[in-house]
Amino acid sequence: MNSQFRKGVLEMCILALIARKDCYGYEIIQEISLKMDITKGTVYPLLSRLKSDELFENYIRESTEGPARKYYRITEKGRNHVTTMIDDYLAFNEKVLQIIKA
Repeated sequence: MNSQFRKGVLEMCILALIARKDCYGYEIIQEISLKMDITKGTVYPLLSRLKSDELFENYIRESTEGPARKYYRITEKGRNHVTTMIDDYLAFNEKVLQIIKA
């Protein structure tokens, strides 16, 4: 799969997961890994960039199962961004399906 396409889709998936509920990095990786092959080396740089873009913020939460974890919480800017991304992706996907199934 094209790496740029994959990167964009992963960004959308990460934001969609965080929009549903606050998550920590490994939790995000586990959730996405249920559907597609990814590595932490792919996800953590995206998390860093998305935080720099102010699409979410992070905070530390104590864990009962080990050290404290860094959780990610979506911002209003992030919520608007992921909604637009999903709408654009679905519209694009519909057009592609029309072409390849013709």
